[in-house]
Amino acid sequence: MADKLPQRKTSQKTSFQASAKFDPSNLAIEPKNITIVVSTYNDEYTGALCDHAVAYLNKYCPTAKVATLPVPGAFEIPIATKKATLSNPDFILTFGVIIQGATAHADLIAQSVTQQLHQLSLDTMIPVIHEVLLVNDVQQAHERCLGSLNRGEEAAAAGLMIHQTLATLQS
Repeated sequence: MADKLPQRKTSQKTSFQASAKFDPSNLAIEPKNITIVVSTYNDEYTGALCDHAVAYLNKYCPTAKVATLPVPGAFEIPIATKKATLSNPDFILTFGVIIQGATAHADLIAQSVTQQLHQLSLDTMIPVIHEVLLVNDVQQAHERCLGSLNRGEEAAAAGLMIHQTLATLQS
């Protein structure tokens, strides 16, 4: 009996369904300006993330202006993202691939980038979609960037979804 959680009882039904899928083909408010900050380090993988995201955005919001800002590596993504917020985009996608090595360097970079991007999003109220991937090896990088997982498309969908949510809250 100890493993059974108490059931929450409500008198009202909600319209929200946790399992509901986001439908990008029916955008209530289309974004006008989108920025992508992409690391050129491990560009075989980051380029694929960016290409998948741009194709998705072109399909579902073809009139949006998409600006791409290349940076040398993952560590430079936060400063370019911060500068990009000055042009007030609807949302920013960030792409990088950090491959784990024998030292703690990859972990330190990933933690720093994650914290900075999160804080930047909160401080500016501009959604920053974090797709700076920390992977164990090139096989994982390949699966997430060139394989069937397609994290670039997922990032673009997340950007469109949070844009819709925040725009709804402003109306």
